[in-house]
Amino acid sequence: MNILVAEDDKMLSKMMCAILQEGGHISVPAYDSIQALMYAMRQPPDLVLLDINMPGGTGVGVLKKLKASSKTSFVPVVVISGSMDPDVPAQVLELGAAKFLSKPLDPEVLLKAVWEAVR
Repeated sequence: MNILVAEDDKMLSKMMCAILQEGGHISVPAYDSIQALMYAMRQPPDLVLLDINMPGGTGVGVLKKLKASSKTSFVPVVVISGSMDPDVPAQVLELGAAKFLSKPLDPEVLLKAVWEAVR
């Protein structure tokens, strides 16, 4: 499965990509929202892992644009956040995210969420 990892923390992004690779997936990192949208529109992935707080715009804005485009509206999005705001999970699910995961990430939880999101 081709997975876009939109995460500005390069260490976390590398860790997530390594976990996905061990799980048999191909991952492409994007370190800001502009890069994430560019990659997704150019070659829609099978799944997007999307951080909420990124440079160049918010993950919420990226999620809205992905879901509004006929090119990417079908792509499942798993939103990842360290936000302590209790409204964030419900907000992103209402906007079309398939799942919400809290940071810090557990590798097993991440891989399980990937499989559940694409079912």
